[in-house]
Amino acid sequence: MDEKLSIRINIADRYYPLKIDRNDEEKIRKAARTINEKVLQYKQKYADKDTQDFLAMAALQFMIKVIDGEGIKGDSEIQQKIRDLNEELGAVLDRE
Repeated sequence: MDEKLSIRINIADRYYPLKIDRNDEEKIRKAARTINEKVLQYKQKYADKDTQDFLAMAALQFMIKVIDGEGIKGDSEIQQKIRDLNEELGAVLDRE
């Protein structure tokens, strides 16, 4: 039986507790690191904005890469993925 691993990841100076499959840990930590690198790039370039703006721009940039790289079919599939991610983030934020 696979047990879930409890980890805390830092995204834009906020910590999020997650329960994940052990084999996903490296992927999740790499994703958080990549987001933080992109947010830092925006912080250095646009000092007058807030973290929410940097996260939104990073999300937009990553989605453009996903669309270009994977050739996702149709807007409805993209919209559903974005809705799913928003729900997951909302659930995490509600716990705080």
